[in-house]
Amino acid sequence: MKEAAELFKLLSVDKRIEIIELLKKEPMSVNALAKSLGITQSAVSQHLRVLKGAGLVRDERQGYWIYYSLNREALEKCRQRLNRICTCGCLGQGTRKKKEPTAKNKKVTKKG
Repeated sequence: MKEAAELFKLLSVDKRIEIIELLKKEPMSVNALAKSLGITQSAVSQHLRVLKGAGLVRDERQGYWIYYSLNREALEKCRQRLNRICTCGCLGQGTRKKKEPTAKNKKVTKKG
């Protein structure tokens, strides 16, 4: 349980979520991430260090540059953990279940 709490704590930082969103599209260098996020390379490197330490990000050297990519398996495990505790009804599929009509949200139509 403590491991899950630590994982969600490190994901509570907006810039880390933004980094994950960018890396979902393609592997990127620190320079490219810094430019896209509008923050310093140093700040990006610190966020990547934390994400890499949690196993969510991988790095690969290509010549002079290091490109960062998502560890999709680790991200999937994170999603599964969240689904076990989530009560919003989304079932992790990006869509919500349709709510059953209640007296409060029923559409009232007038005849005549």
